[in-house]
Amino acid sequence: MVPKLIGISESIERIRELIEHVADTGLNVIITGESGVGKEVVAQNLYHMSIRRNKPFIKVNCAALPDGLLESELFGFERGAFTGAERKKRGKFELAHQGVLFLDEIGDMSLNLQSKLLHVLQSGEFAPLGSEKDVRTDAWVIAATNQELEKKVKKGLFREDLYYRLNIIKIYISPLRSRPEDIPPLIDYYIKKYASQFNRKQMLKPGPDATEKLIAYSWPGNVRELQNILKRSIVIGNWEEIIDDLYLKSRSAAVSMSEELALEGASIVDVLLDFKGEYSSDYASFSLKKIKKKALDRIEKEVISFVLEKTGWNRTKACAILKISYKTLLYKISDLNLKPPS
Repeated sequence: MVPKLIGISESIERIRELIEHVADTGLNVIITGESGVGKEVVAQNLYHMSIRRNKPFIKVNCAALPDGLLESELFGFERGAFTGAERKKRGKFELAHQGVLFLDEIGDMSLNLQSKLLHVLQSGEFAPLGSEKDVRTDAWVIAATNQELEKKVKKGLFREDLYYRLNIIKIYISPLRSRPEDIPPLIDYYIKKYASQFNRKQMLKPGPDATEKLIAYSWPGNVRELQNILKRSIVIGNWEEIIDDLYLKSRSAAVSMSEELALEGASIVDVLLDFKGEYSSDYASFSLKKIKKKALDRIEKEVISFVLEKTGWNRTKACAILKISYKTLLYKISDLNLKPPS
């Protein structure tokens, strides 16, 4: 089954168009973007739309294996090639012949292996470990990374010639926080999928208020984080608890921002004094959770106010500094009742 590329944003539409143009070319593709944005989904769509769709799709995670094991995984080995090599093993390049070899986390590959990979891409041949004979391969190489390879090239950590060999076609997937319009269709799709997967006949969908909060959240883990939240919603069946957890998480991020910006932030003592005055005669509803929420609210307000002031209320610049989407910033300005100086 072909994994769906869900979204209605312009960036996702451009990716769909690019997939259609590239799928049958066999040109090397590199897919970039933050962790969790769906790089493998794009690779799978390229594969399923190509003439190679009836051939193997082989995935190798370059970050998951140490250098020696990754080399034998990619190129295979002959019996007796090293201690423990009791039988011949075919490498992923050979197994992916006429199909697709998806090299995930390519930025973690060592310089030594990068050199060998470059040779295969240039010649279409490789020698398994311990073999004197070359093996020909016609594998379509699709690579993916969450790292900025251009910076690694400048630092000498990634081969420039390999970078340009891989970077014939580049597909960038923007983070979820920069395309909030994709969140509602993603929610609809995955709730239906997980309700079926977990055998839940009644699907619990978030209401308008919960949906707005999900849209406003920054999603540092991108689509993967959203998927995990939706799985939890299907199992727990309590959106209020889930939204509350996201709320506290986003406020905790604000605390980190305040430290980075060297802000004094809100005084926890002041917050506590407010509560003491508010509940001086009735402690029935007094709770640590409420104090924490109020303190984090005040710290977030201080952080956002500080950034807006320093940027002259340039919301675009503020979004870049705070690493949140424009829509999220507008939501927080309204929610925290922030106003520009008159």
